[in-house]
Amino acid sequence: MSQAMTVTGTDGQPRCRWCAAAPEFEAYHDREWGFPVADDTRLFEKICLEAFQSGLSWRTILAKRENFRRAFDGFDFRRVARFGEKDVARLLQDEGIVRHRGKIEAVIHNAARAVELQAEHGSLAAYFWRFEIDPASAAEPQTVTTAPEAVALAKDLKKRGWKFVGPTTVYAFMQAMGLVNDHATGCVVAKQVARARDAFDVPA
Repeated sequence: MSQAMTVTGTDGQPRCRWCAAAPEFEAYHDREWGFPVADDTRLFEKICLEAFQSGLSWRTILAKRENFRRAFDGFDFRRVARFGEKDVARLLQDEGIVRHRGKIEAVIHNAARAVELQAEHGSLAAYFWRFEIDPASAAEPQTVTTAPEAVALAKDLKKRGWKFVGPTTVYAFMQAMGLVNDHATGCVVAKQVARARDAFDVPA
């Protein structure tokens, strides 16, 4: 199973098969994907970018990530929450990002929800990490597109008024931010992520 899920990387080491789909994926896979994140800004950025990816490829979003950061004030959700209609109009003219009104307005709307969430839980990280997937109960890596924990998180976010946070989008967010180690068993980065998760202090 693990062999079928891996591909040889540029250094001759096995990696998750998906990272061979584009040249820029290997660095993202090796340095970011699956490593645990406790930074609220990064967590907010990622859940926003997953929403933008809906219906598109991650390659498209990753290529535009710096443009998104510039357009949305570094995903500082306190600042984004104050965006108004002029900002929406500006963003709809920004060729460096995905110009989808519904998704742009969702980011601004969700920023206000993030401010509320941070006030309630102390940090976004403390909230999100309540939904961490236990390695003992996790599915075989990269065999599912959602999980009970992702369904629960999506349901709770929607109850709080968040938009573009379906179970599949939320699960992709969890994979990327380390709430589950979904690296293929034979992947050279899988053990690095496992060690990082073991050493990680879950925010409380």
